[in-house]
Amino acid sequence: MDSKLALRFGLPSEVCDLDLRDAFFDELNRIAKEDRNILLLTDDQDAFSLSWLRENLPSQYLNAGIAEQNLISVACGLALAGKTPIVYGISTFMTMRCYEQIRDDLCCMDLPVTIVASGGGFGYSADGPTHHGTQDVALMRSLPNMSVFSPSDAISSIDAAKSACIKPGPKYIRIEKGIKGKIYNDTHDFESGMTVLARGTDLLIVTTGIMTHSALEIAYELREQGIDAGVVDVYRLKPIIPETFLQSINSVNCVVTLEEHSVIGGLGSSVSEIITDQ
Repeated sequence: MDSKLALRFGLPSEVCDLDLRDAFFDELNRIAKEDRNILLLTDDQDAFSLSWLRENLPSQYLNAGIAEQNLISVACGLALAGKTPIVYGISTFMTMRCYEQIRDDLCCMDLPVTIVASGGGFGYSADGPTHHGTQDVALMRSLPNMSVFSPSDAISSIDAAKSACIKPGPKYIRIEKGIKGKIYNDTHDFESGMTVLARGTDLLIVTTGIMTHSALEIAYELREQGIDAGVVDVYRLKPIIPETFLQSINSVNCVVTLEEHSVIGGLGSSVSEIITDQ
């Protein structure tokens, strides 16, 4: 975390050199070593930290090739056999290409399968629109029984890995590669699904994932201009607890959302739905 932001908002100031995606898989490796029911399945997608699991726990690793629809059905069968499958791939392919399998095989049967997707938003910007994950949250949060997570730093990414291995039901974790500053301490409790990082009376920026870092920078610049801006990080996009969210916005004049996703169906829609319902 930038020292000026850490000082202004009371956030951890120590340097974090851990990639968000590697933080997730490092924790998954640790858990899988102790729990042999944890399985990692991929569609020929790799990550630096996956090499350890592939080499040291080969019976818990399966590369199914570029066949995402089949991959989801295989994960479903493994879950029915008592395993805890973690499926990893690029967000567009893991959500759009096999949407029917996710809905019918996983969500309708409420199975404990976690889909871990990289490249949310414009993470793979140079690869063109086929790789731009700007509808994945809208798709996943519309499904019954599906929980949706969007970590913003290495610590929340580690917590998401624990949720993948422990929490019941289907889960979608939107995770980005890259080294970002540390927002949370190691002991932070993520159970509420969101955290008010900075309170403000003029404006509240509701954000998620790596955009949380941009939101903090924006809030800092606005405060330098005399606008009292706050930031809320929503690291669990579904379910959002309405009472918790409404409590975070009850003292501000204006609420805006910031996300790397279409404004339709993502965090912006979630916020609008909660406010409208209330």
